[in-house]
Amino acid sequence: MKKFDERLQQLEKEYTQLLQQKNEPLAEAESNGVFSRYRLPVLTAKHTPLFWRYDLNETTNPFLMERFSINSVLNAGAIKWDGKYLLMPRVESSDRKSFFAIAESANGIDNFRFWNEPVVIPETDNPDTNIYDIRLVQHEDGWIYGLFCTERKDPDAPAGDQSAAIAQCGIARTKDLKIWERLPDLKTKSPQQRNVVLHPEFVNGKYAFYTRPQDGFIEAGSGGGVGFGLSDTIDGAEVNEEIIVDPKIYHTVNESKNGWGPAPIKTEYGWLHLAHGVRNTAAGLRYVLYMFMTDLYDLARIIYKPAGYFMAPEKDERIGDVSNVVFSNGWIADEDGKVFIYYASSDTRMHVAVSTVEQLLDYVMHTPEDGLRSATTVERLMNIIDKNKTYVKDHRLQLTEQ
Repeated sequence: MKKFDERLQQLEKEYTQLLQQKNEPLAEAESNGVFSRYRLPVLTAKHTPLFWRYDLNETTNPFLMERFSINSVLNAGAIKWDGKYLLMPRVESSDRKSFFAIAESANGIDNFRFWNEPVVIPETDNPDTNIYDIRLVQHEDGWIYGLFCTERKDPDAPAGDQSAAIAQCGIARTKDLKIWERLPDLKTKSPQQRNVVLHPEFVNGKYAFYTRPQDGFIEAGSGGGVGFGLSDTIDGAEVNEEIIVDPKIYHTVNESKNGWGPAPIKTEYGWLHLAHGVRNTAAGLRYVLYMFMTDLYDLARIIYKPAGYFMAPEKDERIGDVSNVVFSNGWIADEDGKVFIYYASSDTRMHVAVSTVEQLLDYVMHTPEDGLRSATTVERLMNIIDKNKTYVKDHRLQLTEQ
C-alpha cells in the first residue's frame, strides 16, 4: 500500500474512533450536586471533518498535509431541532478567523458529528473581519435567530495599531438552520456591544434584548454590567435605552466585566439566567460562570442571585489558548426537565455538564447571596455550620469533626 493511502487510512481510523467515543459522567464524588461534568470534551478541533482539513487528492496533496488547519472549537450556541441536539460552535482556523458550523448528536452527550458544510452567514455592506460566539434563540415570531459578535478594525485607531477593534451585535435568522438571512446589526448607544442575547418572547409587543454595553473592545470601562432594552423591530433593531440589570461589583467574580450566556430558561418561578463573570488576576483574566433569576414579568429585576460562581475551570479545562476560562453561550432544557449546559474551556474545546431545572432552581433560590464583605461570608458559613449542628443533635447523628 502506498504511503499516501496508509496515512489516509490511519487518519480515517483515528477520526472514526474519536467520533464513536462514549462519554461518561465523572464520579459522583466529583459532582457538587448541582450539575455533573462529563469526562470527555464533546467537540474539539479534531472533530472537524477530514475533508475540511485535508485535500484528499494525491496529485495535488502528495504528502497528505493539512491544507486548512483548525485551531479550536469553542463557544457554541445550542438548540434542540428535529429531536437532535445541535451545537453551533465558533470554529477558529489557524488564520485566527472564526466561522460557524453545526454539529449534531442523538443524545447531547457524545458522538457529535459536524454537518458536511459550515454555516454561511451573509455579510452586511460593512464586512465583518471576524464573527463568533453565537446565541441561538427560537423566538415566538416563528424564526430562529442567531445573535453573534461581529468584529471590525477600529477606523480611528492610530497608525500602526493593528489590535484596536469595534465589536457589535450581528443578527441573522433562519427557518431551517441551513439558509441564513442577515439583518442589520443591532444599534445601541454603546460604542461596543458583545454577548447580546434575544429574549425568546415578545415583551409588550417588542423584541427584548439582553446586552453588555462597554467602552472598549477589551475593557468594560464605565459601561460595565449586563443590560436590558427593547426594540420595536428586529429588522433594523435599535435599543435606545439600556437598563443595567446586573452591574459589575468590586471584589466579586464579575468585578472586571460580565456578560450574558444563552437565552434564559422560563420556569414557574422566574427566568433562569446563565452568565459569565470576569476578574483580573496576576495570571490574567479569569472567566467563570454564575447564575441568577429574574422576575417572570419584570425581566430587568433580579429576584435571586447566589454568591460566587456556578462553575469554574478545573483540571485540564484550565489549559488552552486562553487559559483559566470557562464560557457558555448555549444550553438546552428538555421537556423532561433535564438541562444540558454546553461550555468551552480555555477558548479551545467544548464540554457538557448535565443538570435539571429542579436542581438549578434549588441552587438559585436557596443558595445565599453575596454579602460583599469577608465578615458576611463567614456569617453565611457559620449559619450553615450551626444549622448542621442542630440537625445532627436533634437526629442523634454522629458529626465528623476535624
